Parts: sequence; structure tokens; C-alpha cells
Amino acid sequence: MRFLSFLFVFLPILSTYTYAQSPIDYRLSTNWAALPHQLPSGLAERCTDTSLWAKADVFYVYPTLNTENTDKRWNVPLDDAKQLKKIMETALPYQGSAFVEAGRFYCPLYRSAHLRAYYVSDPKGKEALELAYADVRAAFLYYLEHHNNGRPIILAGHSQGSTHCGLLLQEFFDGKPLQQQLVVAYLPGIGILPSDLKQIPLLTAPAQTGGYVTWNTFKKRLDKKAYEMWYKGRAVVNPVTWTTQSLAPKEAHKGFLYFDEKIYAGLFQTHLIDGAIWIDRPPGKFFLMSLTMRNYHIGDINLFWQDIRENAKLRVLNFHENK
Repeated sequence: MRFLSFLFVFLPILSTYTYAQSPIDYRLSTNWAALPHQLPSGLAERCTDTSLWAKADVFYVYPTLNTENTDKRWNVPLDDAKQLKKIMETALPYQGSAFVEAGRFYCPLYRSAHLRAYYVSDPKGKEALELAYADVRAAFLYYLEHHNNGRPIILAGHSQGSTHCGLLLQEFFDGKPLQQQLVVAYLPGIGILPSDLKQIPLLTAPAQTGGYVTWNTFKKRLDKKAYEMWYKGRAVVNPVTWTTQSLAPKEAHKGFLYFDEKIYAGLFQTHLIDGAIWIDRPPGKFFLMSLTMRNYHIGDINLFWQDIRENAKLRVLNFHENK
């Protein structure tokens, strides 16, 4: 997904027009995909321990799900049945679930931009991303005013979701009082320059808090065009070790949540390179799947699902120990 700096150029202050047009009413629980008292089955089934819910909140933003070339819309309305199905059956069970035990879980529905918005020069692409962020921003403001009550916060996203979480970091946390409540922001699936955030650091140790982590997953044979255009030179950590060491051995990999609902550990070595990571080809039944993919962007979270799950809980505990 296109690097965050591209969006920082035009999204730090959105137009009043964007905010004014048909705003979403986030007082309504129907405009949230998940709330702590309203966990859909794909989250509830993965939430067997709520002991950390008293310690932190998680604000999760799902990725771009409208990618079909035949879909000519720039944004997807909240009541689109196909989009809702993807959110409830894919994004939440295989991404959001990695964070659901780390704190009270919030996921707003929003009018996400079509994938083409990142690639075209048409100003409608810019407007589509602005509208999507305006929704996420409105949901976050509602969450802050009515639910947060000064609690520590984890921001979590992927791809377009990471874009919007990165913009929340810039607008509400970076050098502002709310930064004191930041446990960590998980921002995989985009490219972030170290200069994009002024006072919020890249975290390079597994228990660190108060910053962000990010990575983009490739095969050993890199998708060079995507890598060199959007990721080379960007921030990155290894999502197995949570450091900038160059290699995490296969034995350190804690678990890939696959679509058969099983977790597979120790599948691959994870290599860190300039601005990205690459993994060995997964063995067994995953081998053929990997042959058809140009890169592993779609799996940035579920490839490391158990690693992320344990790390998010560790950081919440460490945040409280150091306060």
C-alpha cells in the first residue's frame, strides 16, 4: 500500500467540506463493526481472556476491502452487504482478533476508499481517501469523548486502516497530550518514513511502549517495483522479534492463523531488509498458495497472528508497570 507520506501531504488538515457531507452518526451502535459489548462471532470466539480489558482500549481500522476493477465507486457505503460480509468474515476474524484480548475492542464502520484511490492521479481518489479518514476521525473523536475516559490506547490497522491510524497519530498524538496514553500503534501494510512522525518513535524492542511498529511482507523474490517505489527506506521492525535484527529463526515464529481456523507455528524464517521483511516460502499445504501471490501483503497480520497477539498483551502490561 502506498506510503504514508503521500497522504500526509494533503490530509493533515482536511477540508470542512469533507467533514460536512453526510457525516456518520457514531452514537448508533449499528455504525460500529465491533464494540466491547458487541463483539461479532469472529472476535468473540478468539477472546477467552478479558483480564486486560480493564487496562487498555484497542481502536482497530480494517484495510481496503473494495478492490475489484468492476467496482466503479470511490467509497463503499456503510450498508453495503458485500463489504459488511468481508469485514465480519475476513478482517475481524483474521486481523482484528489478534488484538481483541489486549483491551476493550472498538472497530468503526467507515466509507473506505477503493484501492484505485492510491494509484490514480484523478482528484476523486484524494477525495475518497479524505472522506474515509473523515469517518475514522469522527469515530475516534466519539470514542475519545464517550468511551476512553483517559485509558491507555492501542491503535491497530492494516493497509488503508494503517493509513488512517497513522493520520490519527499525526493529528491527535504526535507531540500532544494524548501521546501519554499511547501504548503502541500497529501500522503494517504501508510505508512510513521516519520523518512522518515527529515525536512518536519506531519501537525496536518487544516490550517498548509509546510509539509505533510497522512492516510489509514480501517473498524472497521481491516484487521489486512495489518494494522500491513504496517501501525501500521506510521504517520497519521484524514482527517476530519486534527488533531490527536481520533474522528471526523459524523456531521463533509463534503462529500463522490460517483460514482453516488453526494456528501454525514455526513455519518460516523472517528476514528484515531495508524498509520491509521477507519470509521463506511456507511449507506443506501453504506452498501452492504462495506460488500464486506476488507478495504477502494480504497476510501482514495473520501470518504473524500469534506473535502480534502475545506482543500486544505484553506491551499493555509493560505500559502499566512503567506508569
